[in-house]
Amino acid sequence: MSLLTHLFPISGVETSILLPPAVALVIAAFSSLGGVSGAFLLLPFQMSFLNYTAPSVSATNFVYNIVAIPSGLYRFIKEGRMVWPLTWSIVLGTLPGILFGYFLRIHFLPDPRRFKFFVGCVLLYVAARLVRQVLSTHQPGQRGAGEPAGSTHIGASVVRTISASFRRTEYEFQGNRYVFQTGMVGAVSFMVGVIGGVYGIGGGAIMVPFCVSVLHLPVHTVAGAGLMGTFVASLAGVGFYSLLPAPGTLATSPDWLLGGLFGVGGLAGIYVGSRLQKHVPARVIKGILGAATLFVSFRYIIVYFQ
Repeated sequence: MSLLTHLFPISGVETSILLPPAVALVIAAFSSLGGVSGAFLLLPFQMSFLNYTAPSVSATNFVYNIVAIPSGLYRFIKEGRMVWPLTWSIVLGTLPGILFGYFLRIHFLPDPRRFKFFVGCVLLYVAARLVRQVLSTHQPGQRGAGEPAGSTHIGASVVRTISASFRRTEYEFQGNRYVFQTGMVGAVSFMVGVIGGVYGIGGGAIMVPFCVSVLHLPVHTVAGAGLMGTFVASLAGVGFYSLLPAPGTLATSPDWLLGGLFGVGGLAGIYVGSRLQKHVPARVIKGILGAATLFVSFRYIIVYFQ
């Protein structure tokens, strides 16, 4: 095993080269069931277990997303479960937010202790949304807007866009129709992008629960849009952290090798998760994911006050 131990010079992390892909595989396989890349759980692992707390850990998390997400996008596109108007609203709103998040991270949150508190607050929000959905007797997205209670329409498991404009988008999935305000999604995506730029997650872990619990869209159609938004935002995030100037000698460029190893495991995990997603009840996914997120969030918030 000692032969497999490697010191990553950029991050200073010393660990087995098998550990990053193994951890990412498990996290991604599970989290991608809900349309989330798993980066929001991978970051606490890097900070707590690998002791990687420099600002460049956010950029390294972005590298993971870039390598891991394409396999899941392939499955969602192939199966026709991409709501493209929703996807582009998330992408166009998130990109400028990522830039603002980058400046917040390097100028106001470089201290690991303060950053962990911020991470804990973000995760607490995500967990609250997930737990609320699990405890709710009515699961959002079970029927379309205007659909009578008790309706049992069965239609094709592909997305069909009916109309799309800056103000309003309507689409059909499994015989039900769903409506959302396109512009509002873009505005919320901007705010999520700011958080994602700081956290290094791209924002999918927040946008997916928002789309499911607030907009009442089915998780099986939101997942692909969430992954695409995270992927494009991560491309921009890596660029910002790698190319834009940072104060003093602060290191912001990603650890490409470490992020790539995480990404390899995530690539396989997200493919498996996206393929199995339509066969797993949404309540089961949200329950386990919400519990794990709550544990991490409370741990980081409590540590800040000790």
